Amino acid sequence: MTVTQLSASALKTRIEHEPHLFLLDVREPHEFAFARIENSVLIPLNQIPQRLGELNPQQEIVVICHHGVRSSQACMYLANSGFKQLVNLTGGIDAWSCDCDNSVPRY
Repeated sequence: MTVTQLSASALKTRIEHEPHLFLLDVREPHEFAFARIENSVLIPLNQIPQRLGELNPQQEIVVICHHGVRSSQACMYLANSGFKQLVNLTGGIDAWSCDCDNSVPRY
């Protein structure tokens, strides 16, 4: 299973054309409260195994974290759980803040 890598600017373009794109944020609640992409859904990385039922394995899922490490781990776990359409946001929310929306705070 290959996970697609997507830059922040490419994600911004996709969101503009696909407003219902599913964005899964795997950071911790305090990180999500501080900085997030609008309409993203929070399921912290350590809760994914218990909350798999909340995700649709037939839907494309864009996974987001701080810099791209936890989201890569989440993608691999989801791939091993039968999910096929997984996209990792390269550089995470930090890249989003730098490249797309500087109103999103960096930390």
